[in-house]
Amino acid sequence: MTLHFTIVEDDLTGHEVLGLLQLHLDEMHQWSPPESVHAMPAERLRQPDVTFFSAWDGERLAGCGAIKHLGEGHGELKSMRAAPDYRGRGAGKAILLRLLDEARARGYARVSLETGRPEPFHAAHGLYRANGFTECEPFGGYHPDPFSICMTKEL
Repeated sequence: MTLHFTIVEDDLTGHEVLGLLQLHLDEMHQWSPPESVHAMPAERLRQPDVTFFSAWDGERLAGCGAIKHLGEGHGELKSMRAAPDYRGRGAGKAILLRLLDEARARGYARVSLETGRPEPFHAAHGLYRANGFTECEPFGGYHPDPFSICMTKEL
């Protein structure tokens, strides 16, 4: 059964969204050493170079994600996360597709991301690959890291 999600630009003030972001940060620190965690706290996600979206199944938060402006023609996906009850149910894909639409509307030629390498991140790798992302060299301020994978997609 495919769920339909309502995806909205979010101001990061709702307790559901803040709770999901805290879970995201906590799990990143559980699965990777501190120097390899590049997840942004809510305060950073509220900055003008980032646009944050939340996905809803009725009144229930299903997931979230953001796009950060890196420079001319290049954006970065940040804070991609499905709520625990929505993992494997299309919430991540819905957010990803919305972020890619946003990138195209901005005229970006490329979208990149950094994600973890350990096993808990493998489902995310599959989602990104299924949607045209390929592994790439570190970009922006990232450096080679055995706990990280950088991926990119030409638009």
